[in-house]
Amino acid sequence: MQKYNRIFVVVMDSLGVGEMEDSGEYGDVGVNTLEHISKSVDTFEIPNLRRLGLANLCSLKQVEPAEQPLGYYAKLREKSCSKDTMTGHWEMMGLEGKQPFQTFTDTGFPPELIRELEERTGHQVIGNKSASGTEILEELAEEEIATGHMIVYTSADSVLQICGNEETFGLDELYRCCEIAREITMKDEWKVGRVIARPYVGRKRGEFRRTSNRHDYALKPFGKTALDALKESGLDVISIGKIKDIFDGEGITRALKSKSSVHGMEQTIQTAQESFHGLCFVNLVDFDALWGHRRNPQGYAQEIEKFDQNLGVLLELLKEDDLLIITADHGNDPTYTGTDHTREKVLFLAYSPSMQGHGALPEADTFAVVGATVADNFGVPMPEGTIGSSLLDKLV
Repeated sequence: MQKYNRIFVVVMDSLGVGEMEDSGEYGDVGVNTLEHISKSVDTFEIPNLRRLGLANLCSLKQVEPAEQPLGYYAKLREKSCSKDTMTGHWEMMGLEGKQPFQTFTDTGFPPELIRELEERTGHQVIGNKSASGTEILEELAEEEIATGHMIVYTSADSVLQICGNEETFGLDELYRCCEIAREITMKDEWKVGRVIARPYVGRKRGEFRRTSNRHDYALKPFGKTALDALKESGLDVISIGKIKDIFDGEGITRALKSKSSVHGMEQTIQTAQESFHGLCFVNLVDFDALWGHRRNPQGYAQEIEKFDQNLGVLLELLKEDDLLIITADHGNDPTYTGTDHTREKVLFLAYSPSMQGHGALPEADTFAVVGATVADNFGVPMPEGTIGSSLLDKLV
């Protein structure tokens, strides 16, 4: 019997809550995104997350655990052998990633790949290194504008990113080049998780600004997920933020593109005021993109505080037959060395106004409990080959 009419799954992208047993194998010793953010700031105002039990998961310097949280809380371990965005989300919806995607952080992309990209696009490549997206614009955007060359770069993630000035390079041309890059990087030895179009505006240093016309060219999931099962059963699957890109549109019935994480929560609040039957799946990327990778714990803390304010609005809108799940896809400890994601457990907070109980749940051995719980609620069988056990009977 269906318990909830609507389920909201909100991903606080990169909010890890402590190292995993195998974190050392990934070079991530002693990491804890949430705890270290708390220790890096003087004040940390998160009353709504506290009410849901977030401070019960880690030792936070300024936030006391809730004696009687509104709902249930737990830590989830990642079963897949990676720590990237796509793998984390795919596992959330039932797929275990057994092979990590290729990264080119230390070396840039191979000459053979760059040569083929240049020949097929007609643009000479400049950059070809791991860099911050804003810093590489300051370094190379004037050259790109003057010459028509193409800025290609990567990061600690499995990505190939191409910058293009919207006025001189053109959005259509940028997207065309990214489509070619996606084809090229389908080879196993070059297979990156995403090719990302990074459009920007401005004509000189100090004025360059990335726009919201970013587009991700992701791989399709290697199997059917909980999203496919829900869609095929006639349920709504609404994506907010980059969820559609992460799943390459598979299993999505309606997609909303966000300009920022604050905008994403505003869209979630708006969706909560509408009628739908099924899942609203939200990714809030700014925690990761703006603060985690840039190793800025103060900015990360402020972003969590902004989220908490909108969370308070969302909580007031939830109906008796709504369920809210807040989780994450990996860690990105902004106090750690380097700029890469960190291999961590993630939060699981679950709340419905109809809940009678509350408290800690046992630590789960996979993120896939999220998708399994959603599917179980709607009486939808998970696709063959997926992993994860439902927690629905524990959310009382």
